[in-house]
Amino acid sequence: MRLWNSTVVVMLAAILVAGSAAAEVAVSERRSISVSGQGEASAAPDIATVNAGVQALAPTAIEAAKQNEALVSQVMAALKKQRIADKDIRTADYSIFSERRRDPRDNGETTITGYRVSNSVQVTVRDLDTLGDVLGAVTNAGANAVNGIEFGIDDGTALEARARAAAMADARSQAEALAKLAGVELGDVLQISLSSGGGYPRPVAMARMAMADAAPAPAPSVSAGELNVSVNVQVIYAIH
Repeated sequence: MRLWNSTVVVMLAAILVAGSAAAEVAVSERRSISVSGQGEASAAPDIATVNAGVQALAPTAIEAAKQNEALVSQVMAALKKQRIADKDIRTADYSIFSERRRDPRDNGETTITGYRVSNSVQVTVRDLDTLGDVLGAVTNAGANAVNGIEFGIDDGTALEARARAAAMADARSQAEALAKLAGVELGDVLQISLSSGGGYPRPVAMARMAMADAAPAPAPSVSAGELNVSVNVQVIYAIH
């Protein structure tokens, strides 16, 4: 009796395995169309980041650091007047390095002539209408190295969703056209793979600003343009 039950179990297992293999074969042999869809969405940026730096040169590192700190304090005060929140200001770089001069006798020796201290902060501007005023304010406060501006969107979720929807619609349109040409009917979606990327405007290059003892710098004109997000989808449709 026990032997008979074991035999039945083995037979049932064999049937289940065979059925599973048949199902896998059926899926792998299912006819399909594979297409690539592309979607894009654009929107005006709503934030900008800028690196404002201060460099000071002095005979000693301590003196250069003191001069640098005084200028940085002025820049920070100017940012406060422009209503930039503390959370939107962070130190991006702080460095001290020596300035050297080659020996005129060209013997390979160098002499330290001074020390340069560099301190830069990354500032996020959330009101783009004030961006020019912010740049002018930090320049007049002593910032002598503004490296560039990058625009962005604080929350790009909606923009990416629009790009994905456009990519899927493009894929569907291509699949329907191919199915019609092949004389078949389009079925369910079998597989989707997604890749996304963004085409953003290049940073706005800013020349190194004049020193604080020059005439006050005017607020520069800045154009934000538009940001573009692109999405690619690879979609496999069943056909019958």
